[in-house]
Amino acid sequence: MVVAQLLRGQRQACSDVRTKHPGRTLTKGGVPVPDVMVLTRAADPISRAGLQSYLRTAPGVTLVEDRPPGLRCTVVQLADSVSGELLREARSLTADPKLRLVLIVARLQEAELFDVVGSGVTSILWRHEVTQARLLKAVYNAQSGRSSLPADLFSRLLDQVGRSGRTAGPEADQDQDQAECALSDRETGILRLVADGLDTAEIADTLGYSERWVKNVLHGLTSRLNLRNRSHAVAYALRRGLI
Repeated sequence: MVVAQLLRGQRQACSDVRTKHPGRTLTKGGVPVPDVMVLTRAADPISRAGLQSYLRTAPGVTLVEDRPPGLRCTVVQLADSVSGELLREARSLTADPKLRLVLIVARLQEAELFDVVGSGVTSILWRHEVTQARLLKAVYNAQSGRSSLPADLFSRLLDQVGRSGRTAGPEADQDQDQAECALSDRETGILRLVADGLDTAEIADTLGYSERWVKNVLHGLTSRLNLRNRSHAVAYALRRGLI
C-alpha cells in the first residue's frame, strides 16, 4: 500500500503544475506558476550558461547570482557525479529552510542515492534527459515543496528501502532511543500524505488544520530525528516500517 502511495506521489510530482497554491503569478495563458528565484551552479561557465538559457525566459523565474538572504530560492546544481564535496555543499545549502536544491547529474551510483536524498536534495534529473520543460517542472515542484525523481531512480530507492527493511536485525539502531525514533499519530498521518504527493496546502485541507500547523509538525519531526527534508523523512519512516 505504501509503495502504491509513493508511486502515485511520484506521478503527481511529475504532473502539470496545479492551480490551488497561493503565491503564484498567472501567465498570459492563464497557467499558474510559482514565483521563484533560481541560482545556477556548475563546474564550468559554459554548462552554467546552458542552464541559464533554459531558465532566463521562463514564466515566474528570476535568475540570481548569489543566495538572497532571508528569501526563498531554488539552487540548480549541475554535476558529472556525486562527490563528498558535493554532498557537503548540499547539506550546507539546505541547512537554510528557505533554499531548495535541484540536482542534475550524469552518473549516480545506487549506494549514493540515500546519501543524496539525505543531503537535502529536493529533485534529481539525469543530465542526458534534461529539457527545458523537465528542468522548469523540477524547479516549480521544488519551490512548491514537491520532490521528484526519474522513474528509474525512484524504483531503485524503493528497492533500497525494501532491502533495508528485510535485512535490518532486531539490534539495528539499538543505540538510538526508541522513544525518540517513534512517530506520533499526527506525524505518521502527515508523512503518509507527503508520500502520496500532497504539498503543505493540500495536507492542511485534508486534515482540516492550518498550513502553519502542518509546517510546525514537519519541522519538529525533521529536527528531532536530524532529517534533512520531507523526502528524507519519508525514506526514514519507510526504512523503519513506520508508514
